[in-house]
Amino acid sequence: MLRKLGRLFVIKNRFEAFLIIYALALGSSARGMVYLHEYPGFGGKLLFLATTGAVFLAGAKILDCLKLESEVAELRAARLAQPD
Repeated sequence: MLRKLGRLFVIKNRFEAFLIIYALALGSSARGMVYLHEYPGFGGKLLFLATTGAVFLAGAKILDCLKLESEVAELRAARLAQPD
């Protein structure tokens, strides 16, 4: 039962990754707007830029990890298919 519950929190394909990245972007832009309101001027703009930049970095890492996981799965399948 815990494995089924745990699989809900695993990103399995690129579509799910893009949904997660979209949700991160919405949250970061909302937080950035709060920063602009709390810290008017250049400081607020820098904090807004930092929140949105973090989403770019996280999104790239998520997509890279999905690519790496698929390559590892292919290598494992090829290794299992090899005759000894």
